[in-house]
Amino acid sequence: MDAMRTPVRTDTVETFWSFCQQPVNAGRCFELIEGVIHEMPPTGGEHGEVGGDLFGLIWTHNRQHKLGRVTNAETGYILWRSPDGNDTVRAPDIGFVSFSRAPQPFGKGFIPMPPDLAVEIISPHDSDSEVEQKVKDYLRAGTRLVWLVYPALKAVVVHRPDGQQNLYAADTLDGGDVLPGFNIAVHEIFPK
Repeated sequence: MDAMRTPVRTDTVETFWSFCQQPVNAGRCFELIEGVIHEMPPTGGEHGEVGGDLFGLIWTHNRQHKLGRVTNAETGYILWRSPDGNDTVRAPDIGFVSFSRAPQPFGKGFIPMPPDLAVEIISPHDSDSEVEQKVKDYLRAGTRLVWLVYPALKAVVVHRPDGQQNLYAADTLDGGDVLPGFNIAVHEIFPK
């Protein structure tokens, strides 16, 4: 684990929120994993461009069909709270929660539920074990759909509670019953 990822012990979601609000942490991104703070290193242009374009596509579809609430990178979702303080807050690159679960706008603080859809743009510094743990955390918390977007491979791995599907350039990525009507060719997600 490099210096950017040195874990720091904390106790609760509230302690983590206070930690994130400290001026010294402005502009930095963290996740709370089983009560331990992990800093996420900055990403590069490819990650940002793919994430930005995909966010725009999801946001536009959502706005047209009035399905729910879409969040961008570094928005913290409380996946679970634990009596022993081993809480978990994840920050997907893109998140979506349906209006049926979140009828009111999100206020200050972390979103108090897991997303229905979590999108993670995979960077070269993301280890396979870290990515696998993120997927397990989302699904364990009740997330219904996880998209892992691999810019280097021009591929998307779709995870649902009942299994996974690998999609490549010629395949179509769809939102299923989580983001109804959303369909896009996988190759359109990536810069040309």
